[in-house]
Amino acid sequence: MILVAIVAELLEEYTVLLARVLEHLFHEAPFPRRIRFLILRSLPFVSSTPPLLRAPA
Repeated sequence: MILVAIVAELLEEYTVLLARVLEHLFHEAPFPRRIRFLILRSLPFVSSTPPLLRAPA
């Protein structure tokens, strides 16, 4: 049971990291703005984490 909890925690951290990386990639992707918005909204955990890298001003 402890092993299941450890694996679940690792998978959750991996999912958050993967969502942040995908958010960064799709933020810079050459898609129309509306499609990028729909893709970014569908990613899990994105709204609760800060952006991976800030865009240059």
